[in-house]
Amino acid sequence: MNQPVAFPDAATLKAWRHDFHRHPEIAFEEHRTHDRIVAILREHGLEPVTGLGGGTGVVVTIEGRRGPGPSIGLRADIDALPIEETNALDYRSTIPGRMHACGHDGHTTMLLGAACALARDPDFAGTLHCIFQPAEENEGGARVMVEEGLFTRFPMDAVYGLHNWPGLPVGEAAVHDGAVMAAFDVFTLTLKGRGCHAAMPHLGDDTLLAACQLATQLQGVISRETPAHQSAVLSITQFHAGDAFNVVPGTVELRGTVRCFDAALKARLEQRLRDAVAACATFHGLTAELDYQARYPATLNAPEHAARCAEVLEGLPQITRVHRDLPPSMGSEDFAFMLAERPGAYIWLGNGDSAALHNPAYDFNDALAPLGVAYWQALARALLAS
Repeated sequence: MNQPVAFPDAATLKAWRHDFHRHPEIAFEEHRTHDRIVAILREHGLEPVTGLGGGTGVVVTIEGRRGPGPSIGLRADIDALPIEETNALDYRSTIPGRMHACGHDGHTTMLLGAACALARDPDFAGTLHCIFQPAEENEGGARVMVEEGLFTRFPMDAVYGLHNWPGLPVGEAAVHDGAVMAAFDVFTLTLKGRGCHAAMPHLGDDTLLAACQLATQLQGVISRETPAHQSAVLSITQFHAGDAFNVVPGTVELRGTVRCFDAALKARLEQRLRDAVAACATFHGLTAELDYQARYPATLNAPEHAARCAEVLEGLPQITRVHRDLPPSMGSEDFAFMLAERPGAYIWLGNGDSAALHNPAYDFNDALAPLGVAYWQALARALLAS
């Protein structure tokens, strides 16, 4: 007897994913992506709700035919990054300076596939909400959707997310009982003094010397003030100063990030950064302006929900191993805003031996898409069993 063909089949998923990859759009500009998601959902008999998350988010609801039951959400991020793609693919980005360098084209495809399959056979009890979220990269689209009433308009008992993970083989997954991704803050520091001729630094203020000393000093906040059992990273990522060989500039700008998992440690690191800036400015006779912005909280799984995800993964024939002991990532994820409002879990699915995330040579592994569809379906059916 012939085996039934999976729905949607791998070729359809691949075509969808390549189309998204060719047309990447960044935060809150995902208009074509939004329209394509809506069109595919409608082609499969669903009627999505649009205009969410700043205008480009989509939520589609599927009611189980077994009657009342729990309500859960499955989320995919849909935005791309401002990166120039270096891949020589026939489906490479057609938009200069934009590419799907994090695999959100694949995440969107997997949730679309699962939504269409579950709508075709809604053999479960309760309600499933599929959330297509814009602006995960830096701009907090999940926060915007929550603030716009996501969980009021679409009541959910729990919410779930996933991310592809380069370096982890396809067929393997990772599930964490608690911390998965770090909190993410950004800062911009401007030091101002009297610019002067480079041959006569005593007539001015050496803003560059102060900035270099501060950049070095700040690492001591991590290496010497942070307990060894608590992970934290403070990185200076930008240094802007000067235009001439023979001028000590009057203004220096530093930018960077602070990342950790513990909320109390996060608050302390911010305060110590402020203390160090103030002390440096005073010592060198400079004025300092510090713009410190808390971006994303830590992504924290609820242990019981993580256990259910692991159980579902272990029951899939396509999964060869479920890691329960991988360290969390110091990268960040705005799905944290949803997990702060509802319990749930965020897992990693292996993307194989691909380039790293946010790399101009990265590409989502098409072999992963059918597995992701299978996981979403199995998770929904397990959580919404009668």
